[in-house]
Amino acid sequence: MGFADARALKDTGDLRSHEYLMGALAERCPGDAVLSEEGRSSVAGKRARGADAGAADRAPTANTADAERLTADRVWIVDPLDGTREFSEEGRRDWAVHVALWVRDGSPAGRLAAGAVALPAQGVTLRTDATGGALLVREEAAAPDAVTGGAGSIVGRRGLPREGPLHVPGPDAGKLRIAVSRTRPPEFVRRLADVVDPELELVPIGSAGAKISAVLLGEVDAYVHAGGQYEWDSAAPAAVALAAGAHASRVDGAPLAYNREDPRLPDILVCHPVSASTLLTGIRDVSDALPK
Repeated sequence: MGFADARALKDTGDLRSHEYLMGALAERCPGDAVLSEEGRSSVAGKRARGADAGAADRAPTANTADAERLTADRVWIVDPLDGTREFSEEGRRDWAVHVALWVRDGSPAGRLAAGAVALPAQGVTLRTDATGGALLVREEAAAPDAVTGGAGSIVGRRGLPREGPLHVPGPDAGKLRIAVSRTRPPEFVRRLADVVDPELELVPIGSAGAKISAVLLGEVDAYVHAGGQYEWDSAAPAAVALAAGAHASRVDGAPLAYNREDPRLPDILVCHPVSASTLLTGIRDVSDALPK
């Protein structure tokens, strides 16, 4: 299978990643609940069509039932392939794999306790650590460029250690680079560029995980999105962003909430804390342009 059949490549990549992660979680955390994009009942047909002869011997691939998940103390929130479009396009590296752990932790809202965003085509993983911080892990000491492939990106420099602390970098004075969709930049972000100071530069990047990784790697300064996402799109990147010292919220400033009955989580803002007030104020000023 190759890039000539994009649809088959997308579906197979999604399914195989989902099966692998479900099997790993079943083996290592058998009592935990799982919410995966590819575990939904609405894609059961795709799972059945893609199953091979050994599927019966593998772990179940459906999500934990909602009634059980909503009362569980630990829930894994998974996007097995974030950015299937980019995955199916030869030469694209802005796709990701997301795994996050939500825990009840004595409160009804719970919290994201851990997360990892793998960027396999770039040879890097951004993850939380046991101390509450974040780490950047490279497959090799001389990994490829960061998300946007810009010259001099921090993961392209030779001689860096394989693993090191990850802290969201501050923006340069006078300009904010905003990660937006490659194919459909939201109109409200274009409007936002007209009402905020400093100047905004819109930078198209593929998957949500790649966009938030770009913020944490200093390739862009913020990611602003509204118009349709689900918990699995942002849980792992948000967990890493918060651990790396970034601001991560809804576009109205409300906290991001996970393991809800309805997994839709349509909007998000991730940036350095110093930029949050400017961007939230600007978003409020163009709120009439936000998708309903």
